[in-house]
Amino acid sequence: MSRTKSALLGALVLLAGASGTAMAAVPAAPAGIAAIPCTVDYKVQNQWDTGFTAAVTVTNNSAAKTSWAVKWAYAGNQKVTSGWNAKISQSGTAVTAANETYNGTLATGGSVSFGFNASYSGTNALPTSFTLDGVTCNVDDGSGGGGGGGGSDPSGRVDNPYAGAKVYVNPEWSAKAAAETGGSRISNQPTGVWLDRIAAINGASGSMGLRAHLDAALAQKGSGEEVVQLVVYDLPGRDCAALASNGELGPTEIDKYKTQFIDPIAAILADSKYASLRIVTTIEIDSLPNLVTNTGSRATATPQCDTMLANGNYVKGVGYALAKLGAIPNVYNYLDAGHHGWIGWDDNFAPSATLFKQAATSEGATVDDVAGFITNTANYSALKENNFTINDTVNGTSVRQSKWVDWNRYVDELSFAQAFRNQLVSVGFNSGIGMLIDTSRNGWGGTARPTGPGATTSVDTYVDGGRYDRRIHVGNWCNQAGAGLGERPQASPATGIDAYVWMKPPGESDGSSSAIANDEGKGFDRMCDPTYTGNPRNNNSMSGALPNAPLSGHWFSAQFQQLMTNAYPPL
Repeated sequence: MSRTKSALLGALVLLAGASGTAMAAVPAAPAGIAAIPCTVDYKVQNQWDTGFTAAVTVTNNSAAKTSWAVKWAYAGNQKVTSGWNAKISQSGTAVTAANETYNGTLATGGSVSFGFNASYSGTNALPTSFTLDGVTCNVDDGSGGGGGGGGSDPSGRVDNPYAGAKVYVNPEWSAKAAAETGGSRISNQPTGVWLDRIAAINGASGSMGLRAHLDAALAQKGSGEEVVQLVVYDLPGRDCAALASNGELGPTEIDKYKTQFIDPIAAILADSKYASLRIVTTIEIDSLPNLVTNTGSRATATPQCDTMLANGNYVKGVGYALAKLGAIPNVYNYLDAGHHGWIGWDDNFAPSATLFKQAATSEGATVDDVAGFITNTANYSALKENNFTINDTVNGTSVRQSKWVDWNRYVDELSFAQAFRNQLVSVGFNSGIGMLIDTSRNGWGGTARPTGPGATTSVDTYVDGGRYDRRIHVGNWCNQAGAGLGERPQASPATGIDAYVWMKPPGESDGSSSAIANDEGKGFDRMCDPTYTGNPRNNNSMSGALPNAPLSGHWFSAQFQQLMTNAYPPL
């Protein structure tokens, strides 16, 4: 049984109990068959300002049928406009979906799927009750793609680990934040714990190791649920296109990665002492997207990325991490998916999803080892640009032709994450995957935040005058001037999104402004130098980096203060 399916059935059993059904009156079902008459899995796959696309799967656990009809009602003003694989009609808020001539047969234990487009305004609340031929079905909580609660299977797994749970506050980061003037306003926020070298597992330079963090999380947990967020980040030849985050392992040291990094982490996470924690692992940020965009004949290619593509060690390392960590019932793997300004272009979008599928099915891993994906990790892309859309034109010129958008199909992280989730499902990832978006530094508030669209003099004045993201170029990634804290961490904030997170702890540097000798394997990247005039990956633009920055991961007080000043929503 796949994790998605077992999580669904567990959710159904829980909901049946919560609704007051006498569970003892339900006879035991044969192994693998749910002891409930029918189940309905309703998921919003895509949503925009005025409409949405939904997919519905009905499973019949009663006697076989030669025809069927599913009914539900909306709490809002949703109106079905078109459908497929079912005859769908609507009267007021009540909707009926009946079989077509070719799919009326529904065996015991069999399923049938259909979908539709609908319009709405205001809130698109999920239906809460479904019937199949007049019999009430139990339905999962709709959170498989984010935006819902967390039904569980017998192993304790949930659809969305963030739903109904507190998230671990790293006491080391919290102390640094609280020590800053004004920092107490955010020092209680949850942030990611970065395991970025082998020494970090047991604690490097006097810092807490993995067990110490998990023990602290248990202490914070109390009687409720607790999520712990880990960044697993030490691939061989790590970050082949950015020197600031180069790692300690050479391009060929895949065996060392497996036995000295992943295996010890897995052993600790599998300790039964920590079985009550929901452990979210963010797997190897910036790795796989580099193989798509920075290899081969592209102007952005680097010899280091060509090497990692050729030797396959990024794919092998990610697959091994997913397999080892995914075998632990309370671990939820989220694979890094870059950001819209990296893989939002047509040339990158579908190939990235295909490559992620390759990695997720290598070294013993399967798609069931992937709970979801994370975008914008440690980056600055705005969550939502409200002053222009990808469909706008200025004097007959598409926004896509502006220098800022440059033919990308996405202008912000939310639209990209939701669309990329659909792409990932289309290549074979489970339909229940959810997305995380790192909002730790993408607020772009303060006095420079535009209050409306830019002037329509040209498509560039329109976009540049209205965009929240104030970077010189979307490819700039190091300690960006003008950035601010984004949305506070929260569960189920939007369709398809499991959570907004602060995976990159605010105040930790992206890289040093000048070369600094160190024993952490971290190089000097000119993209962190405020005087740097750029390279093909940022269209030879200025770097936009803050001066006087320390090594990546080290505390950067000036950046932390800037992030608070420019927070949006404001502090």
